[in-house]
Amino acid sequence: MAAALEGEVGPAPAAVVFDPPLIPGTLIRRYQRFLADVALEGSQDVVTAHCPNSGSMLSVSAPGSPVWLSPADAPGRRLRYTWELVGVNGTLVGINTGRPNRIAAAAIAAGRIPELAGYPMIRREVRVGRNSRIDLMLEAPDRPPCYVEVKNVTLRRGQDGAPVEFPDAVTARGAKHLQELASLAGTGARAVMLYLAQRDDADAFAIAADIDPEYQAGLDAAMAAGVEALCYRCRITTSDIALADRLPLRFP
Repeated sequence: MAAALEGEVGPAPAAVVFDPPLIPGTLIRRYQRFLADVALEGSQDVVTAHCPNSGSMLSVSAPGSPVWLSPADAPGRRLRYTWELVGVNGTLVGINTGRPNRIAAAAIAAGRIPELAGYPMIRREVRVGRNSRIDLMLEAPDRPPCYVEVKNVTLRRGQDGAPVEFPDAVTARGAKHLQELASLAGTGARAVMLYLAQRDDADAFAIAADIDPEYQAGLDAAMAAGVEALCYRCRITTSDIALADRLPLRFP
């Protein structure tokens, strides 16, 4: 039986669907972290879209790249579009960091992640410690809870044989999450760091230790404390995003 997502009725979908359809365009520039100017396809219009990604977006924000935007449906919102996808070397990449939690929760509920099977209840944004939240908490009556932190992965440097990597910038917040997972593992709970690659053009996952050596050290310490690390890549189209297969970890 599929797991139930707290707050939802019936089985969860196995994919995140873009509805209404995405709008194609060409990236002019990304700036101030959360803004992107985009020339819409088939018109002379240039719009400013919300960029839902606070990272450096290294390798996925080159001017001139094809991009896809979702139209905003919130009344009174200042920016009418949200940047969702970018085309890089013939591959679609999901840059919206708000998507991975939904993708992961849907995949777990649908039984698409064998390592996280057997938990009939999934809760989102669970408070832990002081003023902190973990992305997902999986529960079953006959086993300890499983806490899952999800990270969006977009970085890939190079072509043949190059892995996807995390992070693409120094992330003190990411290091804090590793410490929280290690603390949870120390209580007897399962603690899982799930890296979700919103692209499917690499066959392995690695930590970008040259970008953030402290994060690499933090992950090493967390895994030594019992934290599990997984990476899955996604199948992405301009219609939807769904979990695909597991990637091996290429760690030192």
